Amino acid sequence: MLQPILDQIERINDFLNGIVWGWPVIILILGTGILLSVRTGFLQVTHFRESLNSTIIPALKSLGKSKKTDSRVRSVSQFEAFSTAISGTVGTGNIIGVVSAILTGGPGAVFWMWISAFFGMVTNYSENVLGLYFRKKDAHGNLSGGSFYYIANGMKQKWLGMCAAVFCIFAAIGMSGVQTNKISGTLSEAIAKFTSVSDTSSMRLVIGIIVAAITALIIIGGIQRIGKVASMLVPFMSLLFIIMSLITLGKHFTAIPHAFALIFSKAFNFRAAGGGVLGYSFATVIKKGMARGVFSNEAGLGSSVIAHSASETREPVKQGLWGVFEVFFDTFIICTLTSLTFLTTFDADKLSADMEDTAMSMSLFSTNFGGFGTAVFSVILPLFAFTTIIAWSYYGEKAVEFCFRKLPEEKRVLPVRIFKVVYVILIAASAVIHSELIWAIDDTFNGLMAVPNLICLVALSGLVAKITKNYFDRKKGADIEPMLSAYPDMNEEFKQDIRTSNLEMQ
Repeated sequence: MLQPILDQIERINDFLNGIVWGWPVIILILGTGILLSVRTGFLQVTHFRESLNSTIIPALKSLGKSKKTDSRVRSVSQFEAFSTAISGTVGTGNIIGVVSAILTGGPGAVFWMWISAFFGMVTNYSENVLGLYFRKKDAHGNLSGGSFYYIANGMKQKWLGMCAAVFCIFAAIGMSGVQTNKISGTLSEAIAKFTSVSDTSSMRLVIGIIVAAITALIIIGGIQRIGKVASMLVPFMSLLFIIMSLITLGKHFTAIPHAFALIFSKAFNFRAAGGGVLGYSFATVIKKGMARGVFSNEAGLGSSVIAHSASETREPVKQGLWGVFEVFFDTFIICTLTSLTFLTTFDADKLSADMEDTAMSMSLFSTNFGGFGTAVFSVILPLFAFTTIIAWSYYGEKAVEFCFRKLPEEKRVLPVRIFKVVYVILIAASAVIHSELIWAIDDTFNGLMAVPNLICLVALSGLVAKITKNYFDRKKGADIEPMLSAYPDMNEEFKQDIRTSNLEMQ
């Protein structure tokens, strides 16, 4: 009885997906990134070193050190905001998503992931700058921001901001579904391999319920608890994955040049030809690469900016530089390592779109490390996926708050609680749904979420350039009014906070 309903949902989604991820949106994603790159003087290149020096390097040096907090504002540290954002982006898309892109679009899809990421670094930077510039503070000192805020208050299109918030809610539910589905699939296969248990469907449901229960315990604590959990898990799981990937590449060192050759030669595959993944058309290669690239690094969606907006930093550009590193780390490091290990481990001519992406991802580890590799994969992937689930719960929560922002603050609690309950229930349910359908639905909602955000980024590109210039001019010693917030009262408050901080450092 359920199957006909799922078949109808799949047909409707296929139609919408064809529109959402058609050429107009692909061009909009690339065009927005190119426009923002030009208007900021290709900041992802000219200020990349500063991005490292002002973000990840000092954050790593400060780990474990106590820090004075501002009691007036309930926020998280820059690193915790980054960890929450990167936990929302570094998920199954970095492993299974990349494998899926290669299987369905060929090795050339990786090239288009890189292209989307290069321009996406500035797109993500711009989202963060606008997110912090237009963020709001409630009576309890909670900072809230996101694409819906700068669309409504910056672009002055409240209806479009509402659309972005609604799409964000559905994208959050879809993203959690993808991640849970892959967690349950991975763990059930691993358990079945090491034990005599054969009923994987029941096992998947049990795993889904466990994931839902743990998620509920964490998201009750809000962004502060999510940030702390993410800041502990993200460095561990990323380092473990990088070490395993480098060992694999060391084993297949001689195949690395051929892997790069495949990526570049198949990036412009203008006509279909026989033979595995090497036979996909140019259009398919680009679409798969772009869709999976955006799914992975989320540049253009307007999602990770929600976490960044809760940062304690007063300078929009400072947090924006975290966005540059975020996309670089997500795509140019994690996704590239996945691509190279996959293409050096398996013969591309023998790959097929009919192959199951989760099974092939697990084979990537088991082929190189045997049972130990299967065990490691069964730890890494669930951690990647779980941190994404908790990050997106926060994104959905903030979108719900925005939708009901006109209600008194005490009455906004109920819709947020309802969302959290529905979110947790659907986590358990998605564990047993067909994985390709879940992934396709989330692709559609990601695309829908991206459209209003990208339109706004184009419209406010001049403001991004102005805020960027203001920050770097002040760093050079110019005595000009800081652009810290779109709202005069918050701008004055943040100016005073910066003065106080500078005096304490002297």
